Amino acid sequence: MLANPEPATASETGPTRRFDVRPVAAAILLVIAAGFTYRTIDGLAERRKLRTELAEISHVRYGLLNADRWVEKLVPILNARIDTLDLSGGQANLRPTVENALYHLLDDVKEKMSAKAAPSAGGGLGGLLGSGGSMMANMMIGALRPHVPEYASIVLAELGRPENREALKRYIRATLADGAKTTFGSVDMRWYSWILQEHGCADGAACRQKLDEEIHAADSRIARYYLAVLAASALGFALIALGTPVLKRSGVVVLLLFCVVLLVGGVLTPMIEVEAKISNLSLTFLGQPIQFSGQVLYFQSKSVLEVFRTLITMGQPEMWIVGVLVLMFSVVFPTLKVFTLAFCLYRPAWLKQNRLVRFFALESSKWSMADVMALAIFMAFVAFNGLIGNVMGHLQAAGTELTIPTNSSKILPGYYLFIGFCLASLLLSKKLEHGIRTVQDRVRA
Repeated sequence: MLANPEPATASETGPTRRFDVRPVAAAILLVIAAGFTYRTIDGLAERRKLRTELAEISHVRYGLLNADRWVEKLVPILNARIDTLDLSGGQANLRPTVENALYHLLDDVKEKMSAKAAPSAGGGLGGLLGSGGSMMANMMIGALRPHVPEYASIVLAELGRPENREALKRYIRATLADGAKTTFGSVDMRWYSWILQEHGCADGAACRQKLDEEIHAADSRIARYYLAVLAASALGFALIALGTPVLKRSGVVVLLLFCVVLLVGGVLTPMIEVEAKISNLSLTFLGQPIQFSGQVLYFQSKSVLEVFRTLITMGQPEMWIVGVLVLMFSVVFPTLKVFTLAFCLYRPAWLKQNRLVRFFALESSKWSMADVMALAIFMAFVAFNGLIGNVMGHLQAAGTELTIPTNSSKILPGYYLFIGFCLASLLLSKKLEHGIRTVQDRVRA
């Protein structure tokens, strides 16, 4: 219960009265907590922007699923194979192919020469010429077929000459270059290019490294900020609540403001960051390794309000119900609790007269879903990490090295600030309930 102000006695107004510095010190800590909460919110907003940009330029659509990246990796390998092409050393393997090609050529010539001529108006002369052409074709092709191995040797000898070999290589390279020019991906690269331009990077690898460094620096700063908020709040509660059976009105105001600061920090900042990615995909093409690394499949960073908005906009009744429950037990009930406690500062008698006020002020912490929500977030975090490896394990195939991390997701400071609010509001409710019992015991005595 709140301590009611009583008329000051002469000893209390005289020079022997001791000034309680604890509320003042707690108020200073409150200002510190509020300042670092603002820095945490601002820092997490900037970090999410960087993290989203990193996930975007690392997305699988720009790498593994982009035809341009495959052309960039395959063309040098094929050019290297063309440069090492040695027709003279492989004539034994080429001979059957050349001979078969010559046989097919002779068969095509025979078929065209043996085709029946069109009937003419002059009588049987066309038929006679047609029969003679077929007979000549059979005689000529029959004479040439035994000499196909000799002709194959001549063709292979010509292919083995340095000038012919280089001409063939130039032809193959030109054909490959033309094919590469006409092979391009349909991926919209505007956002990708904008991110590179914004950060002044020449390519995606340099930009990923730069963004990684900035994110790590932001993580260090934000960790200091939110830990300062939690430390200042804990110290403020210790200064006011410890050793004081009945809280004064000024102390309750300060503790309520600590709860508001923690609630605002927990609700307005992301609580969890979920990412699914392929860390490394390696395969071999013509004896050369092809590797794709850091391919992001999915990334989301959500606060409580953003989770609620996402669930509502899905259009499914069951998701709508879940979204309403999340909003009620993470935002509405905690806010009603804080406002009810603030109202009781001016109407303490309502704690006894109104059961609804008493419930929200003192008993709602026992029935709130804050602990269930915290556990649900943690379980979703663990379950999703395990799901990545199980669901995507079928991508691993023979000859392919695939590395899928199971620790890509991360709990963010918003989660810890919300847990801090849950503990602070529970402690304040317990302290007020204990104060009520203490005052009642004094009245009975």
